Amino acid sequence: MNIVIVNGSPRAKGNSDLLCDEFARGAKEAGHTVEKISLREHTVNPCRACYACFRTGKCVQKDDMTAILNKVKQAEVLVIASPTYFMTMSGQMKIFIDRLLPEWQGLGGKEVYIIVTGYDSKTGLKRTANDLTDIFSYLGNSVHPTIWGEGVWQKGEVLGTKAMDEAYRAGMRIGA
Repeated sequence: MNIVIVNGSPRAKGNSDLLCDEFARGAKEAGHTVEKISLREHTVNPCRACYACFRTGKCVQKDDMTAILNKVKQAEVLVIASPTYFMTMSGQMKIFIDRLLPEWQGLGGKEVYIIVTGYDSKTGLKRTANDLTDIFSYLGNSVHPTIWGEGVWQKGEVLGTKAMDEAYRAGMRIGA
């Protein structure tokens, strides 16, 4: 299967990155094609709310989102990862989601996995997980239970936690 991982963390090699990599390792070992897109490495401008995409099906902005959106559209499985900042998803992830607008009606029918990381317990991360689950469910996708990278803040704190094993096993189980 074609898997696209969208990582909304601004921090390279942080906890969200590590969980994405572990998910990808499991999926690759299971024989799937995986591409990880780290939003921090791309230029994705905020939506202008001009709604030109309603008429043309394309965004008027000339940034990296067009290519990212094409990859997301082609994916059979989508992994969405975000750290939690002030009880919500990262700014990078929110901008990405807003920019799904030109294709939002054609983004359903996928398996979606949500990875949420942050210093808090599940209680403090729940809003981010619920928001991401609601958004991708609304688009007509089958959303799997959240992979919780809870109680992690500094780089690498997720290593050795059950979240690492859960991410790997989730990747391995795709299509099984």
